Amino acid sequence: MLSYIGSGPYCYTNSLAMMLGGDSPPTAVIETLTGSPFGAQLIAGSLPLFDPYGWDPEAGLDAAIALLGWTCERSDGGTPTEALDRLRSACSHGPVLVGPVDMGLLLYQPGTPNADGGDHYVVLLAADQDAVELHDPHGHPFATLPTQAFLSAWEAKAISYIDAPFVLRAGFVRHHRLTPADALRQSLPGAERWLAGRDDLPMPPGSLGGAAAVEALADMVARGTPPSIRTLLTAFGVRVGARRLNDAATCLEELGLSHAASLAQRQARILGSLQYPLARGDDQTAAAQLRYLAPLYAQLHTAVAAALDNVI
Repeated sequence: MLSYIGSGPYCYTNSLAMMLGGDSPPTAVIETLTGSPFGAQLIAGSLPLFDPYGWDPEAGLDAAIALLGWTCERSDGGTPTEALDRLRSACSHGPVLVGPVDMGLLLYQPGTPNADGGDHYVVLLAADQDAVELHDPHGHPFATLPTQAFLSAWEAKAISYIDAPFVLRAGFVRHHRLTPADALRQSLPGAERWLAGRDDLPMPPGSLGGAAAVEALADMVARGTPPSIRTLLTAFGVRVGARRLNDAATCLEELGLSHAASLAQRQARILGSLQYPLARGDDQTAAAQLRYLAPLYAQLHTAVAAALDNVI
């Protein structure tokens, strides 16, 4: 079981690791605790993401923070002026986890502004009326941005999974010391629920989860991948999905769940192998690989569910 080490779109995980500092577990553990590896979804029948049906980074962050024995103060909403006041107050006490922000409006990033930047998380170090300073885990330590430009990105108008803009988390406090293995054990019931398919979360009509989502995506790809979906999958979806599953495999192996770990790693390898055919336009090969991937979600669910009584 070989862990992947390298760059990847782990923005909220890397941001949380920065906030926890020397007390942070490895990013593979944080990502697994968020629940993100344990499913796939096709939102509104058209937007493919390799994370569970109804899952989003906000739910994932809340889960990981609690499982690691921490609390924090989450706040949102208000006018841009009120949000800036809240941000400046929080930054006066230390770094602040901010997001989601609109990545396409972070103007220090090459190629911005653009309308397809997607959601992103960063760590704010300082803020005043003129400029902000931040660590952007997408490769930009100590980046700076005019305050008004940052507020436009932070308002996150294009991001649908938040109810109010200007989300920040500050005031991190550790209440319990858990080993990474203990936190992972406690996360398994949540992983099992994600893999089973949650029906208690609001989703747009036509949304699918798990094997059904992957099968429907295979059909879409076989008909000819729409350009926007090809870009999403090759620039983000395949990369993050394969890494999540490989990290989950490593964590499951550390818990002694070898069968579940082998299934997760098999998923990771199939998903990672999609990058070349999708990038080169070989949609029939990509569709076939997706159909190999689809049934493995149910198999992983069975393996995780069977392990609960022995591990928790």
